[in-house]
Amino acid sequence: MDQDSSKQSDSQTTNLDAARIEKEGMRIMRRLIEPTAVLAVARDMEMAVVVRDDGQGGTTRTAVTENAIARAMALREWISCSDPEARIVRYQITSLGRAALKQLMANAENKAQGFAEAQTGFTHAPQNYTDIDFPDVPARATRNTLSESPLYGLARRRDKDGQPFLSRDLVSVGERLREDFELANIGREDKVDWERYIIMPARIRANKEQEISQSAQERVAAALSDLGPGLGDVALRCCCYLEGLETTEKDLNWAARSGKIVLRIALQRLKRHYDEQGQFAPKIG
Repeated sequence: MDQDSSKQSDSQTTNLDAARIEKEGMRIMRRLIEPTAVLAVARDMEMAVVVRDDGQGGTTRTAVTENAIARAMALREWISCSDPEARIVRYQITSLGRAALKQLMANAENKAQGFAEAQTGFTHAPQNYTDIDFPDVPARATRNTLSESPLYGLARRRDKDGQPFLSRDLVSVGERLREDFELANIGREDKVDWERYIIMPARIRANKEQEISQSAQERVAAALSDLGPGLGDVALRCCCYLEGLETTEKDLNWAARSGKIVLRIALQRLKRHYDEQGQFAPKIG
């Protein structure tokens, strides 16, 4: 990286406020604690991406953030890489990052539950961490954030023909929904009632889809509305809230072992939705 580019990068990192770094850092580190996940930063790209093995010899993109956020996380030693001079630098979460993530998630859950506790600063971080506005997300989503997505367990299973139960494309669309779900929750003061989009009448849903913008909340709302009851329920619970299939089957009064079949159908329908909307970005890696 030349001197001018380096100075510009340092300036962009300095201009990021602590609250934004922590919000984005929490979202990215939630994905980095997953098995095989790395944050890839290419010199010629403006965005950094989190990718992980999909269990089938390929990779799946699970999150995207600005390069400036990645640099800020590295300065705080939340992430580190073994070869900083490589064309594509691959960062992994550090022990300090895991500790910071645990504290950030605890602060976020306390705020969601109405506790007004002082925020705790982190080593190698600025000291202006007071009155930080953390996302107010549904409690069950926060509690399950450190779980692995049920999609990867199903992707490792084989059907009766010896094929993966979930293909790479289906895992990718499920991760796309989760990425938008987490982006939609960042910085919100209110909780989003996602279930209401699932039961949205067809007429209202059609009108809504004509007004779709690039906001993450609208993309999630459109996807859940298109899936409708049943398919939307299992996609929201398993892809976004990271509920296990057994819990989902019990809560929805479904027969045992039926959840994985419904989830696969939901992901197939979700893929068609993204294809129709032209919103399904290609995999990176």
